[in-house]
Amino acid sequence: MLDEVIEWLAPAPGQVIVDGTLGAGGHTRALAARVEPGGTILAFDRDPAARAAAEINLAGLPIKLADANYRELPEILQQLGILQIDGMVLDLGLSSDQLADSGRGFSFDADGPLDLRFNPDEGEPASELVNRLSAERLADIIYEYGEERFSRRIARRIVEQRSTQCVRTARQLAALVRRVVPRSRDSERIDPATRTFQALRIAVNHELESLERALARAAEFIVPGGRLAVISFHSLEDRLVKTALRDDPRWQPLTKKPVVPSAAEMAKNPRSRSAKMRVAGKLG
Repeated sequence: MLDEVIEWLAPAPGQVIVDGTLGAGGHTRALAARVEPGGTILAFDRDPAARAAAEINLAGLPIKLADANYRELPEILQQLGILQIDGMVLDLGLSSDQLADSGRGFSFDADGPLDLRFNPDEGEPASELVNRLSAERLADIIYEYGEERFSRRIARRIVEQRSTQCVRTARQLAALVRRVVPRSRDSERIDPATRTFQALRIAVNHELESLERALARAAEFIVPGGRLAVISFHSLEDRLVKTALRDDPRWQPLTKKPVVPSAAEMAKNPRSRSAKMRVAGKLG
């Protein structure tokens, strides 16, 4: 949703804009081109591979890279001596590069380890969770973070499976879930393993906690009249964003309904079909 982000954030020369989710750098590059001369884009990412690629692909642009989670915005701004920012964008979820990396476990059919961490050097990989937690705790995670109604059935099957062979790869887990979850009318479009992988990814990366904290902290630093745009990809994220922007008196929601991708973008990039963007302006 690059065009929509540019339209709603309206970056201008000399501004300081935060891209809280660098990813492949598409938003970062487009924003950087519009804040010159004199402006800066501060781009956050926990993924060392994303930052390494950005150092090459975005060289020469007015961009500062932060090895941090976007919820650490105040700490990074303090380190850089930046007192205020003019806007911020969060494009949540996975990047295409992460999905394509078979060693990370984000792709359902990957033979690599079931990792699912945005930063492979932090925290506990998903494989350790599924081979350690009780069936009850696994079911709670899959239901709470994946909204999967067959969570208990999936969790029991994982525990049965690991009694003879631990679940180590994304392919193993996806096959297990597909055998347990009944096929639905959406099965041609949505893989039955989608909700389980989403839940485990959210759990190992503490995604909802990070988002909730970032939404509250961003309002402290965006100038009056500045804007925050958040692109979410599932209902848990969207509800958090909607509630935060509606209930925090420092924000004025600017999008009555979420902005969705155009038909042309969905045709070009089917992954964008679930994207929803909400935008708010900072009140004085």
